[in-house]
Amino acid sequence: MLLPHGPHRPLGARVVRHAADPEGQEMPQAQPSVTVARPVDEVFAFVADGERGPEWRTGIVDIRHVAGQGMGARYAQGVRGPMGRRIAADYEITAYEPGRRLEFQTIAGPVRPHGRFDFAATEGGTRLTFSLEAELRGLRRLLMGGMVRSTMSEGVQALERLKQVLEAKPRA
Repeated sequence: MLLPHGPHRPLGARVVRHAADPEGQEMPQAQPSVTVARPVDEVFAFVADGERGPEWRTGIVDIRHVAGQGMGARYAQGVRGPMGRRIAADYEITAYEPGRRLEFQTIAGPVRPHGRFDFAATEGGTRLTFSLEAELRGLRRLLMGGMVRSTMSEGVQALERLKQVLEAKPRA
């Protein structure tokens, strides 16, 4: 099956449709990239502040910081599921390298994807690459596969919104 995407996929986005884990199970993945005309430290700080997620990720119903700072920080998050129903998607920051890399692991909810943001300074801005993968096996793959692919497609579009939000902000 293919990951749905449309004409609004960010320029330079790479989307890996499916990969297989070592046991041969399908793992939907996405890996889009954008260049944001803002310094890398500013982009990193914005993305690392999970409570700012609703400004650029439309699927968030609610979110709040519940513990920790940097690596180990935890967020209680609800995302929009089937028929608009709230689905828990709490997450923990598992890697925190300012200006370079931010990773998270979803720790609540029916699917628990792992995500990673890579930041690189470029002339005039920041190259931001987002990687997301979710391991689905057996019945869960049949029942949740479409929702996971849709969520990944939204992640691709969220990067373009992030770019628009940050570039619209007045420079400090």
